[in-house]
Amino acid sequence: MSASGGTKAIVAALAANLAIAVAKFVAFLFSGSSSMLAESVHSLADSGNQGLLLVGGKKAKREATPQHPFGYGRERYIYAFLVSIILFSVGGMFALYEGYEKIKHPHEITHWYWPVGVLVFAIIAETFSFRTAIKESNALRGKKSWSEFVRHSKAPELPVVLLEDLGALVGLVLALVGVSLALATGDGVWDGIGTLCIGVLLILIAIVLAIETKSLLLGEAAGLEEVGKIEAAIVDGDTVTGIIHMRTLHLGPEELLVAAKVAVRHDDTATEIAAAIDAAESRIRAAVPIARVIYLEPDIYSETEAARGADPEASPGGPAPEGAGH
Repeated sequence: MSASGGTKAIVAALAANLAIAVAKFVAFLFSGSSSMLAESVHSLADSGNQGLLLVGGKKAKREATPQHPFGYGRERYIYAFLVSIILFSVGGMFALYEGYEKIKHPHEITHWYWPVGVLVFAIIAETFSFRTAIKESNALRGKKSWSEFVRHSKAPELPVVLLEDLGALVGLVLALVGVSLALATGDGVWDGIGTLCIGVLLILIAIVLAIETKSLLLGEAAGLEEVGKIEAAIVDGDTVTGIIHMRTLHLGPEELLVAAKVAVRHDDTATEIAAAIDAAESRIRAAVPIARVIYLEPDIYSETEAARGADPEASPGGPAPEGAGH
């Protein structure tokens, strides 16, 4: 994800949510609608979430330090995870509480034109924000489905904004239905039911975001396409004859670590091997520009050891078994 694209979508969502939050709260003050109160808190929480995403993006640009030699790219994952927690607690749980209170103690909605007018305005504003997020995402997702894009994107900002905007639009429709039924029947319980539905929706979205950002925080490998390009770039068929094993890890959305043990011929000189390793690193960076941290270890290929296969219980970073030359 380009930084400009993600920032554009975040800023568009932030501007929309701040305006909508104010409008919803004013509507709540005049109408007493609990759906409006829940929706105003939802929009305020979304505004805070977008602020967190912007802060995370800025912090991630800091230079590496001796204490953090691989930089701060994962700051973006941390702040995206915080967004999921806020969406769950401030958005979802608050809406559930408000819905329960409204059902337990229903009251008639007054000045109906306030909540209805604000909801229509909010739907229009959220649609423009959602459209911006879709446009920015389409430039990156390629042939992936929306589900695949959200699940496999290494940059968290656009999936977060997409799900937030989608949840906001659906929540606004639910609020409009709840308010309309309460006005049509004169029973404020419908307003509370709409609020409960909004809370359930926000909690489900928060859980999806938490699961996906947790995976990114734990550390994800490069995608299959990038792995294929890296493997093709390493082997030159001359000095580097094959890949014994390789691992990749995203240090951030736009920074990839590549570590591999490569096969070389037993009669190659140290000078030849060093030159071949340098050339392989250059080819990797040309093929996959985000591969910025590369460690290639040469080893003598052994058909006997290769036939045994990899040890599935071996620790990724642990020492090789005694006598296990390749």
